[in-house]
Amino acid sequence: MTITPLEPILDQLRREPSRIWSIVITVYGDAIVPRGGSVWLGTLTRFFGAIGIGEGAVRTAMSRLAADGWLVRSRVGRNSFYALAEKGRDTFAAATEHIYNPPAMPWSGAFELAILPQNGEREAARAALQEAGFGSPSAGLWLAPAGAPFPKAAAETALRLIASTRDETAARLAAASWPLAQTAEGYRRFIGLFRPLADALGTGPALSDEDSFVARILLIHAYRRVILRDPILPPALLPPDWPGAEARRLCGTIYHALLDPSERWLDEQGLCETGPLPAADPLLRQRFE
Repeated sequence: MTITPLEPILDQLRREPSRIWSIVITVYGDAIVPRGGSVWLGTLTRFFGAIGIGEGAVRTAMSRLAADGWLVRSRVGRNSFYALAEKGRDTFAAATEHIYNPPAMPWSGAFELAILPQNGEREAARAALQEAGFGSPSAGLWLAPAGAPFPKAAAETALRLIASTRDETAARLAAASWPLAQTAEGYRRFIGLFRPLADALGTGPALSDEDSFVARILLIHAYRRVILRDPILPPALLPPDWPGAEARRLCGTIYHALLDPSERWLDEQGLCETGPLPAADPLLRQRFE
């Protein structure tokens, strides 16, 4: 029996705890939001069926996301459609930028420090700083390269300072502030899992449109789980063997190889309340560039 290049990736997915709702989020962020943001439940169940997940589990996940305020459900006749709720739009926009085209953070030789007080506002400020990509080398102290956007939710609570340091000291401080070793290992696992797919796409027969869509979603799902933990630090603050750039190049190469056939699958299978999904936002093709 011939083993397709998707099999190792699907095997890895089956070995992990089931997080259908997380894959739904990937589908919306990667494929549905650029095409209007709303899709028929049947389109989603067809995709999940291709990776071995049944309709009942998908319906449960969609209901949970709607109940939590991430999706809004509508009905046309007997058909259900789900659209991204207002609650998720800002979160999706920030995540999209971080995944596909993260801004390069310049290194001026200085950190912005945020010192949080011991009061009831500390937890909200801590959460805002963490979401903004700040790292923490010790309790109550947060930092990011000087010039990084400072979250409004922490601006009135934190004491802000600028501190300069040598690159060697800065790199050690970065290693203590962010889980760089775990993130690097995540990138290496990603590269090991998806390199064979890149090789197969370059030398073997083309995947079907459906398999291309499956591969695209699983590619971004795996990459998203690593890149969203990556603070995208300047190279001077990273270990010398940092694999993030290699992982990004690999992901971009595979993504663009899959884009046309996966979009054809959406053209054929994707429906919204008014009929076929609208054409994709032109910015879709600028991802990873």
